[in-house]
Amino acid sequence: MRRFLPLQWLLSLVFIVQMYVAMLVIGVVLLIPALIDRRYAHTACRSFCVWVRLTLRVLCGLQTEVRGPVPQGECLIGAKHQSFLDIILIFGAVPRGKFIMKKELVWAPVLGWYALRIGCVPVDRGKRGAAITRMKAEVASGASLPGQLIIYPQGTRVAPGVKAPYKAGTAALYQQLGQDCIPVAANVGLFWPKRGILRRPGTAVVEFLPAIPPGLDTTDFMQRLEAAVEGASDRLMAEAG
Repeated sequence: MRRFLPLQWLLSLVFIVQMYVAMLVIGVVLLIPALIDRRYAHTACRSFCVWVRLTLRVLCGLQTEVRGPVPQGECLIGAKHQSFLDIILIFGAVPRGKFIMKKELVWAPVLGWYALRIGCVPVDRGKRGAAITRMKAEVASGASLPGQLIIYPQGTRVAPGVKAPYKAGTAALYQQLGQDCIPVAANVGLFWPKRGILRRPGTAVVEFLPAIPPGLDTTDFMQRLEAAVEGASDRLMAEAG
């Protein structure tokens, strides 16, 4: 395997370059339609997800798999975050995903424009509650489309095997929304790391787990969410070897 590592690294570099070129091309081609109709923004983002999964398999030998019942209605999704790949797999699977995202990302070329068009919620630190209140009001008034709100409870990408606390902001959203929370596990960081160029061959998986119903207190909810996500992620990583 070591003998072929330089080739794998080179193919990984080609994959990364063409991925961002594809993001720019798709974003520019569908920009005007997306500004007119939000459905084209979703089409652009989902097309990008399909393209990434296809080229990842062809260039890097990395298969991708989505397991478990994919939620179709409004819900909160609390997911393991190991790399950009889990974003692609989760968004590409759900019908109308939108993310809680850092406000600074709004200014990212292409990415920021489309994030706003698909309904992502940019937040300042400490002001997440106000942002969610606004989002719920926009859905109720018809100004924004309902969908699946995706949050990463650990707040950042966490490499496989590294422990990081689950933040209480997820529980605040769960209480405020009053919806099912769908835990999502992942092993993608084994193949597409938090940092670096190398994309390793194998099968990267995200798995939608049984819903946590609304109505739990904060402590019970956080314990159930962390146990579900971490336990299933450990299982997926062990399965991948």
